[in-house]
Amino acid sequence: MLSLVRRLWQEEDGQAMTEYGLILGIIAVAVIAALVLMRDELNTIFSDITSGLQNTESGS
Repeated sequence: MLSLVRRLWQEEDGQAMTEYGLILGIIAVAVIAALVLMRDELNTIFSDITSGLQNTESGS
């Protein structure tokens, strides 16, 4: 039993996936925070694009 615990403690195969998961989670939180902070600017940009497309459609 003790040898099983030692082997599991020393085994490092699964640690890399955990680290990748943590990094991915941190990046996701940072991207969401950036999008929330830039919400007004993004709304303005997409509104300008939408009105530009509508003007192009009505002009054709």
